[in-house]
This record gives sequence, structure tokens and C-alpha cells, in this order.
Amino acid sequence: MALLCWISKLSCPGYERISMHHSGFVALIGRPNVGKSTLLNALAGEKVAIISDRPQTTRNQIRAVITRPEYQIIFIDTPGLHKPKHMLGTSMIQTARMTMTEVDAVCFLVEASHLPGPGDRYIADILKTVKSPLFLVLNKIDLVPEDRVANLIDLYKQLCYFKACFALSALYKTNLETFVEAVVEVLPEGPQFYPPDMITDQPERFITAEIIREKVIHLTRQEIPFSIAVSIEEMKPRESGELLDIRAEIFVERKSQVGIIVGKGGSLLKEAGTRARKELEALFGQRIFIDLRVKVKPGWRNREEELRRLGYR
Repeated sequence: MALLCWISKLSCPGYERISMHHSGFVALIGRPNVGKSTLLNALAGEKVAIISDRPQTTRNQIRAVITRPEYQIIFIDTPGLHKPKHMLGTSMIQTARMTMTEVDAVCFLVEASHLPGPGDRYIADILKTVKSPLFLVLNKIDLVPEDRVANLIDLYKQLCYFKACFALSALYKTNLETFVEAVVEVLPEGPQFYPPDMITDQPERFITAEIIREKVIHLTRQEIPFSIAVSIEEMKPRESGELLDIRAEIFVERKSQVGIIVGKGGSLLKEAGTRARKELEALFGQRIFIDLRVKVKPGWRNREEELRRLGYR
């Protein structure tokens, strides 16, 4: 009952009514590696999504909650739209396409350093069926001369109708305020869906698994980043309360990949664990012990039961 009272902004102790408060969900859509996760983190002011220069790093919906007295926006990072080569890829595409139909606005992210290509036209055709307000977001303007921006926007405007177009740099947080103000204008009046101090609704286990996966991705090359998944098998404080024990399994598809992730004398796995531990300690505010193991799960990206167990279905 208390939760219902909070959500509807009824007269509950400790809460005030806010007139003309706007709230809603906004999807970030685009090809892989156009900076959706970087933009999500910039908007949140904190790291809520892992970042890599490898395409298809984001595999799930990642939400960032931005709360101000006048509004609350829940931005949703989605997997990059691409031609899937396995069941995991298909699931990622389904996640992105489903998100478009469930939000109050959609932002189509593109790179300022690239002309519209077949992938952009493919996404634009999908976006033509979206009923919510559609924004074009030209990201990475720090990589191109200023006089190219207007021409690029004109080229993308030929693909489909946009309510408004924005040129920004998520990396350097350029023009973010103007973009957010425009998004607020199209959101409906509504209550806060999340507490004002919440930045993301991702469970701690999910965040932990993603941070570990990010560190492994940064330390490996070849096809390894696409073939790994992380499962948190145990996450609990010790009886003394001084340490948080985390036991995680890193799955790969082939035996030959185990040696690459472990590294010579276990060096790579140890480095990944150290980097993850430092970031998680800062995030959770306590000392952490991480136990990482590497296991082979042949063809896990094409196995329905494994995708479900790992949270990808």
C-alpha cells in the first residue's frame, strides 16, 4: 500500500506533490558501437553500462534514471541493431525492437564520422513504424569539422521524419542539456517511477557480471569478446562483514579460448579480477574478494536454455 501511495503521489508523509511533473521512458536505438552506452553513462552522470570499442557489447536493456524536480526520464540503452548470426544475436535484436514499442520516445543514434549506410537505412525503415516521437542524435561530433554537421543531419533527415535533430558528443558531454530539455517536452505528465536517488534499476548481480565481462573484453582480442558470458554463482558477505565474496564463472565456447582468457600463468584472468574488484569496491563501498573460473559451454550462444539462464531471453 505504501508503494502504491508513493507511485501515485498521494498524500504520504515525506512526499510532496509536484505540479506538471513529466516522466517517461526513452529508448536509445542505433547500430553497434555508435556510442549508446557512452551517452547513457553521460546522461546518468555515473557508469551504468559497460563500454567497449567492440561492437555488440550491450546485450540487454540497460536503464539509467535521471531525476529532477520537474521530471524523471528513464533512458534505455539497447543492443545495437545488426544482422544476427546466432540465437544470442536474434535475442538482442528482439530486445531492441521490443523496446521501441514500449517507450514514450525513441532516439536514433548515429555517428558523425560516418555517412548514412545500409545499416542506418535498415533501422530508419523500422523506425518509420514507431508511433512515439522520434529524435535524431548525431553523436561523436568531436570527430568531425563543425561545418559537416548540418550536411550530415540533412542526409539522415532524408531517411525518415524526426521531431528534432541534435548534434552532440557523449564523450565530452557536449549539448546534452539541450537534448534532455527537448526530450522532457514530449514526455507525458506523470509521477516518479523510481526513488529520486536511484540511478539504475539493474540488480547488483547483473552489474557485477557486466563489469567482470567488460574487464575481460578490454584485455582480450580476436573473437573472444563475442564468445564470453559471465554468471555470478555466489555473492554474499562473510560472517565478519569485512569482505564481500563474489564467485563468478566466465563461459567460453571452445577449449582453445580458455587459455586466452586465463593468460600465461593466469596473468590475464588475475588482471581482469583485479580491475573488476577495484571498480566494484568503489561501487559497493566495501572490500571484495573475487574468485573467477573459466568454463567451456560449447555453442552457448545458440542454446535456448543457456541464454535464459544467463538472462539473455
